[in-house]
Amino acid sequence: MTRATGHSWSQTTPARASTLALLLIASTLVVMTGSVVAPVLEVIRSDLEVSGTEAGLIVTAHSLAIAVSSPLMGKLTDRLGVRPLLAAGLALYGIAGGAGLLAASYPALIASRLFFGIGAAAVFSTTTTALLIFYQGQLKDRVMGWRTTATSVGGMVWPLLGGALGGHSWHAPFAIYLVGIPLAIATLAVLPPARPGRKTPSGGHGLAQLLMHNPALLSVYGMLMASAVFMYVVIIFVPQRLATLGVHEPFLVAIYSVTTCSATMSLVGLAYGRLRARLRYRTLLRLAAAAWIIAFVVMGTASQPPILLAAPVLFGMGQALAIPLLTSLVGASVAPQQRGSATSMIGTAVCTGQFLSPLLIGPVIAATSVTTGFLITAGIACLILVALKVRPSVLEHRKTTSGRDRSRV
Repeated sequence: MTRATGHSWSQTTPARASTLALLLIASTLVVMTGSVVAPVLEVIRSDLEVSGTEAGLIVTAHSLAIAVSSPLMGKLTDRLGVRPLLAAGLALYGIAGGAGLLAASYPALIASRLFFGIGAAAVFSTTTTALLIFYQGQLKDRVMGWRTTATSVGGMVWPLLGGALGGHSWHAPFAIYLVGIPLAIATLAVLPPARPGRKTPSGGHGLAQLLMHNPALLSVYGMLMASAVFMYVVIIFVPQRLATLGVHEPFLVAIYSVTTCSATMSLVGLAYGRLRARLRYRTLLRLAAAAWIIAFVVMGTASQPPILLAAPVLFGMGQALAIPLLTSLVGASVAPQQRGSATSMIGTAVCTGQFLSPLLIGPVIAATSVTTGFLITAGIACLILVALKVRPSVLEHRKTTSGRDRSRV
């Protein structure tokens, strides 16, 4: 038998409801990577006698691992298929994440978080690729919207569970990551296999070659990175903004900085499929950029807490439109044999944006004020909207070698 250098994903086996449920549940695991242990971070810092910066690495170290290892996960997905790599990634996610239950020193905890990030990278890359493989057309749009809803709900539920367990011990929240192990077993039992196919045309899956043949991907990855920067600006700096308005209660801070945004994303995600059926990609992304702009203007100018609450609602709307849209564009812009490599770079773009966010906006706020930082962020979102109006071709993509028609943009 001739050895294939790529895989042609089988579309002949219909995706069952159990397959969709598995992929949606697995998708929630990436959003909880750092949020589960955030409620006990101060307890860990005190118990292990580390600085605030060192404690922060417990939450962010995995992001670096995801950003660095995601391209490799994409290549492995294209070569091995989704099922084996997703199962392995979930197993590593559960084992390395759950290792925090036994970690007795800071170096051991950080080492486990780095391996945990590699597992999370595999989970993110393979779940995204699988959704793009098994669902097409309007069903794909609905499923991508449901994924946004699932991850948003996970972003609310998993941290609450982590906080509840943290009342017993700072080690206890790490037990939540063990859910990856039964999900790995379920993956082998439920997920349909991909069949080897013809060789990838014009050889290779290298990132440089991928971008050379699909230059529009740079714009898409750039917008995904920007959305991650914006998200962490909200998470990190909205509490500071609330403090200037006299709001210090942790429950209220959580409502403004995370909960309201996640709830809005969940609702809009449910409606995304219907919106996509009526509106073009460019229109939806312009609406997302406009929502970002207004949200950050409100954050920078509102003088009353009730008015400020409109900001996370608007921001959640923008995120819920942009993330499934941009993810779909990545999958539609490349040949099926390159989907793993292309979607893996989403993880790199997003995690890089998360890492850069406080480094980009933090010094501005330190030198001026938190309100100025939000207004400058609104200006960045405005540049995105202008670019979409001046150069709408950034969302165009070529017809892939699979013979599919170009998506309506």
